[in-house]
Amino acid sequence: MTVGIEIGTTAEGKLAVLDLEELLATRLLVQGNSGSGKSHLLRRLLEQSASWVQQAVIDPEGDFVTLADRYGHLVIEASSYTEASLLQAAERVREHRVSVVLNLEGLEIEAQMRHAAAFLSGLFNATRDFWYPMLVVVDEAQLFAPAVSGDVAEDSRKLSLSAMTNLMCRGRKRGLAGVIATQRLAKLAKNVAAEATNFLMGRTFLDIDMSRAADLLGMERRQAEMFRDLQTGQFIALGPALSRRPLALRVGSVETRTRGVSAKLIPLPEAATESVRGLILNPPSSPEISRQPPRRPLPAPQPDILTQLAQAKPLSALLPQPPQIDQTERKRKLDLAIAQLLSESDAAFRSVSVLYQDFLVRCRIHGISGTPLDLPQFRQLLANARAGIDTSEARDTPEWQAVIERSLTLPEDLQGVFLLLARAALDGAPCPSDDTIAQAYGSRSLARARRLLSYMEEQGTIVCRQDMAGRRIVALPLLGCETAPGMLIGRCE
Repeated sequence: MTVGIEIGTTAEGKLAVLDLEELLATRLLVQGNSGSGKSHLLRRLLEQSASWVQQAVIDPEGDFVTLADRYGHLVIEASSYTEASLLQAAERVREHRVSVVLNLEGLEIEAQMRHAAAFLSGLFNATRDFWYPMLVVVDEAQLFAPAVSGDVAEDSRKLSLSAMTNLMCRGRKRGLAGVIATQRLAKLAKNVAAEATNFLMGRTFLDIDMSRAADLLGMERRQAEMFRDLQTGQFIALGPALSRRPLALRVGSVETRTRGVSAKLIPLPEAATESVRGLILNPPSSPEISRQPPRRPLPAPQPDILTQLAQAKPLSALLPQPPQIDQTERKRKLDLAIAQLLSESDAAFRSVSVLYQDFLVRCRIHGISGTPLDLPQFRQLLANARAGIDTSEARDTPEWQAVIERSLTLPEDLQGVFLLLARAALDGAPCPSDDTIAQAYGSRSLARARRLLSYMEEQGTIVCRQDMAGRRIVALPLLGCETAPGMLIGRCE
């Protein structure tokens, strides 16, 4: 099942759809002068995808904080926290799968760069187990990845540029899909812009920006003039997630609004000249007030950022829930999803975090209702499946309950191997071969499989022996049973 995001309509009146899963595997660059509808486009993309994927927005002007009211995003006021706090918060954002808006409003440009760099670094350096898919939107990207240093300190520029480069160049393998928007392509670092494979180009007037936009879209230089004629909200789209050929589209409507000032004209108030003169030029009536500057109200204290994370809604709370089905049907679909996952030729040798992301996609494809399995639950399901254990077929016996409890005391990477051996012992089946044990562990090394058996024997979990023909038998002291003779070996490992 492909998740399509409706961005707007084409010139022919057809829906312009963005493939969200393709976008997560690539990157997007949005370009347009001020007033071209660039922020409106980002807001449309964020609203349409909010229930499907975790989001993080780097917001230098506070335009996107209103997403919190409608979609439950956690707003982090960067001016209230240190760079170290933001680094730690970003790591926990990935762990708890909370969508966030990092509001950089109120900070000087150099402080914005350093705070954004710390937050992006936290997202990038998160533990491998939490590399869930995430859409990372950076508005006004030319501020954080400038082509030249300008008036900011060189160390701040390098710090920010490094974080942006990691996002666009190496973020895909960590589940981070970069979406960057800029007013001026000429001011954006080329090595950051060059990593984008999807483009949405809006109205622009400067020759150098039009020329770069035409180059990125594979258009001839003489066609670059068309960017001057685009109306507000009109963009030219190109890329695997959008269109294989340049496609003109108009962005659709949005449900939330920016906090910025509207560009629409508002009638001026009617007032007599003398009354206006008095309001502006007369001194305050109270002498005490004239001697004391007006006091600004103290800002409300910001709650601890980790407390906000704990109270924020996880992405799973926003996911659209299909009609409820009974638990038997849900169990059947979960087993089908894990079976399809393990049927792929390289599934035995992929990391658990990568398999987990693939599994979540398959759950959506099969329409599995209810709260998705978390990572520890998936690990247990994966271990059972690799061991060939079907918990729906008379496996809830005291012996199997003891096996499961014993497996939970072992390291996670050994649980699947132990369950494989336990199943063979209880069924009286031959001892699994080195190749089967290696696949259950997620390795191609037969020597590693034999070392695993030696390690488990040293821990007292199993006992290995040979029959008269030199074939391996594995006994489980916990159950008081053993496998039938299996493969022929030279000695007991």
